[in-house]
Amino acid sequence: MKVLINDRLDDHHLVQIQSSVEDIDLIIPESSDDALDIMPEIDIIFGGMSRDMFKRAERLKWVQTWGAGVDGMMYAEFVHSEVILTSAKGTVGVHLSEHAMALLLGLTRGIARAIRTEDWNERMPIRHASWELIDKTMGIVGLGGTGCDVAIRAHAFGMRIIAVDPEDVEVPDCVEACWKMDRFYDLLSASDIVVVCCPLTEETRGLFDRLAFEKMQNHALLVNVTRGKIMDEASLVEALETGQIAGAGLDVTPQEPLPADHPLWHMPNVIITPHTAGGSPNRQDRIVNLFCENLRRFLNGEDMLSVIDKNKGY
Repeated sequence: MKVLINDRLDDHHLVQIQSSVEDIDLIIPESSDDALDIMPEIDIIFGGMSRDMFKRAERLKWVQTWGAGVDGMMYAEFVHSEVILTSAKGTVGVHLSEHAMALLLGLTRGIARAIRTEDWNERMPIRHASWELIDKTMGIVGLGGTGCDVAIRAHAFGMRIIAVDPEDVEVPDCVEACWKMDRFYDLLSASDIVVVCCPLTEETRGLFDRLAFEKMQNHALLVNVTRGKIMDEASLVEALETGQIAGAGLDVTPQEPLPADHPLWHMPNVIITPHTAGGSPNRQDRIVNLFCENLRRFLNGEDMLSVIDKNKGY
């Protein structure tokens, strides 16, 4: 069984994978051309897979991605194949949710404003504009692993939490209600803070359009840590410029990289981090542990973890 390692891993993680099961060969390509050359012999990929790689796959049975989002791999020939796809979903919620809370607190406590102005005279204006999160309503769009981790943290701040999700998900005790997507607008109109935790699919692309922003309260804040294209760019900019919503904390943007002259960079009610929420010193440990467990399950014919329904995209 040949396993292509198509992401950089520490040596001890390579040893962990090699020793987790018997009779596997780890192949580490030196370049993208090298990966293409070896693809006809590969049974399993751990890491990224390009369309060209898939076209050369003759024995491929399973791909384990490094990240939780798989929208970049949803080309038709792969979606309609029998190759299993597993992702890092279920392992990224801790750092994504902490980042979401950091963006939120940066907005509600005036931290971004203080850093930008560097003026002690801003002390009282910042105080007067600051929020407390206690008793505020947070609406979470997508109650998967990341959404649940956001809910747990928001609950610790004393917030009321509601959510929407297209699936019948397990709802944490701290979430008051989880509705289906037909109540998306109800969630928007009821929330002081809306946090986007859903994947990018055909259903969620451009989900936050002009009508969605019109449903939000004027004082509401938006936080997005998953995929930028869930926002309609023009509608997002308009909502922030006109005061339709009060502000946004964005780790992802509709264009990436975001051009230096883009208006979002220069709005005082917006905090942007350059798609850094995925950073964590524990991330590699978690994904390697998941891969090793899935490798054992795969070889034993058992149900695997974090499997992607390729037709749904999550």
